[in-house]
Amino acid sequence: MGTKGEGNRQRIVNAADNLFYRRGYNQTSFQDISDATGIPRGNFYYYFKTKDEILHAVVDSRITELKLMLAQCEAETADARQRLLLFSNMLEYNRHDVIESGCPIGTLSSELSKNDPDLHEKVRQAFTLLRDWIQQQFEALQVSNATDLAMDLLAKMQGVTVMACAFNDDDFIKRSHRQIKEWINRKTLSS
Repeated sequence: MGTKGEGNRQRIVNAADNLFYRRGYNQTSFQDISDATGIPRGNFYYYFKTKDEILHAVVDSRITELKLMLAQCEAETADARQRLLLFSNMLEYNRHDVIESGCPIGTLSSELSKNDPDLHEKVRQAFTLLRDWIQQQFEALQVSNATDLAMDLLAKMQGVTVMACAFNDDDFIKRSHRQIKEWINRKTLSS
């Protein structure tokens, strides 16, 4: 695929990512993606045979973005506790999107878990990446229950995104973020 082909493919993925996040996977059609990209719907089949293939590309793109974010946390500090605190900052950095549409991974995971186990498993890869990275940080701090704490941190952050979106509450995100940082400090400074 040439440069133009790669550019068109990426435009499709970017538009689908935004539409899946804002509207939901099941509520987004090929025509919606075509309208957002200006690429005729018939040309999509050159890049993707099915909407499921587009979803796989979207999830792969999100995983790549998450890996970059985690690498940035690692580049900023060698201290695992500080890395966890940096990771938690994603709540406030993304708060406007979270208030509008929730968590891009969480909302997609919830939607797909209801009716498509194979696609849900693909989306779960993003949560697995995050859980494993968080667990590694807790393990580096020699915390005995690192696996449980990794799941607890993910659950806290997901809960905040759901409630902030439900109540359109920016202050809730800020307050909850402070509480999560306090929780991280309690769990890691007492080890």
